[in-house]
Amino acid sequence: MGIFSRFTDIVNANINAMLEKAEDPEKIVRLMIQEMEDTLVEVRSAAARAIADRKELDRKLTSVARERDEWDQKAELAVRKGRDDLARAALAERARMEERVAALKAQHEQIDDGLARLKEDIGRLEEKLADAKARQKGLVMRHETASNRLEVRKRIHENRIDDALVRFEQFERKMENIEGRVEAYDLTDKKDLRRELSDLENQESIEAALQDLKKRVSVPDADTKTS
Repeated sequence: MGIFSRFTDIVNANINAMLEKAEDPEKIVRLMIQEMEDTLVEVRSAAARAIADRKELDRKLTSVARERDEWDQKAELAVRKGRDDLARAALAERARMEERVAALKAQHEQIDDGLARLKEDIGRLEEKLADAKARQKGLVMRHETASNRLEVRKRIHENRIDDALVRFEQFERKMENIEGRVEAYDLTDKKDLRRELSDLENQESIEAALQDLKKRVSVPDADTKTS
């Protein structure tokens, strides 16, 4: 397949239609981008050669036009010198140079037209290439997202999440056990405090009962005897 035939196929290709029919859209876009880039290089090379041909043609056109003008000047000189025979020969050469100038100008126009079409086609191909690269990025992102989701689903189905939850619940129960032991110590401290307060209350009650008893039996207390 020639360069311009392949180029035309790529430029006229409907990327959406190609992606819809493809079993592996990401691979199709990747191959399409590679084909576009290779074709773009070839088309630009063809444009560069055309530009070089036009420059060479410009040099030839300048040289032939100068030679035509020289024969024109020689014909005028021959006329002034009365040499009509030389003037006719010079005019014949001038006419021949004029034909070459006309032919070179026609070639120049053809090259200019070809370069204009190449420039337009390169622009269209660059747009297609940019579109394909943008779609490639989107496809890659979608592929990564789908792969990540698939990996998560696999882990869920492999009961890894359930195992993690079981371990988490075991850890919670362990923490609750530790917290319960702490609360048990707190309860023990509270019981000791109540016992001490109760003992104090009992001692006061016993002391009051002793004093009442002493008053009933008229037994003086130790402080009264010593005094």
